[in-house]
Amino acid sequence: MAVTIKDVAKLANVAPSTVSRVIANNTRISEKTKRRVREAMEELGYHPNLNARSLANSSTKTLGLVMPSSAEKAFQNPFFPEVLRGISTKAHEEKYALLISTGVTEKEIYEAVVGMVQGRRVDGIVMLYSREDDQIIDYLLEVNFPFTVIGKPFQNEEQITYIDNDNYKAGKEATNYLLGLGHERIGFIGGDISFMFTNDRLLGYKKALQQKGISLSSRYIVHEELTEKEMKKEIVYLMSLEDCPTALVVADDFVALKVLYILAELDISVPKAVSVISFNNLLLAEVSTPSLTSVDINIYKLGYEAADCLLKQLATSSKERKKITVEHQIIKRHSTDVR
Repeated sequence: MAVTIKDVAKLANVAPSTVSRVIANNTRISEKTKRRVREAMEELGYHPNLNARSLANSSTKTLGLVMPSSAEKAFQNPFFPEVLRGISTKAHEEKYALLISTGVTEKEIYEAVVGMVQGRRVDGIVMLYSREDDQIIDYLLEVNFPFTVIGKPFQNEEQITYIDNDNYKAGKEATNYLLGLGHERIGFIGGDISFMFTNDRLLGYKKALQQKGISLSSRYIVHEELTEKEMKKEIVYLMSLEDCPTALVVADDFVALKVLYILAELDISVPKAVSVISFNNLLLAEVSTPSLTSVDINIYKLGYEAADCLLKQLATSSKERKKITVEHQIIKRHSTDVR
């Protein structure tokens, strides 16, 4: 039997009307009461009926944005301001505002999203990332709330509208570019493997080597989120190998800039001693020393298309789910050279 507002009210020892006001985030309800009601909702697994007429007929003219970590940390990577530029451009065209999720831990971010939805603060949500086993996507599917995802979903792909590059193909092409320059000992440096773009680029890298008949060495692969100190330790290890890599595929420009800095500290010349290719084609890639060869994934368009798809869902109440692939291209600069 479905849990009702009356069940929540009984457990929280308040009136059903109070529960409704908490869901609406009414400012007249004390924080203590809100906390007690929300704890009761969580305990009972209660979610408001988001298809009810009272919700469907009202619009906040606001889109929610969900970052992969706290906004403060995420904005250190220039990818996010650029993807937000694309989202905000489309939102502005349709006279929508943006609300960014807040929180430091995954739990806090999840609770912020639940607050957006249950408090009716946004009409729909754009997820700015995709990773394995994400409870936020599970929640949004469960309550049938409109959302789009930047990145390929780990599961339930047919139920989700998402915008992405072909990261497998991009990883393969980046590796083939280095192979074409005569490199055979090619390393891979990625971030958190739970993010789907890292995983797909790694698979593309592996496939390119396999098709060339080159044995894959696990010693050449680093795919976890590292501190700068840990990253330096890994680079020192890689470059101290007797058969050290002559080229590196790095899954993100932001990480690649750190790699360039560490190699310079170690007095290892790029591209003379080791070539480096990366992804995203950030402005920093163009002005780094040396300038980074990078795969342009058209970050602005990823954001614009994500907002566009979500707004079309809201305008038409369409249940159709789409997959949009944004094209990529290699921008050749000075961090890669022939072996």
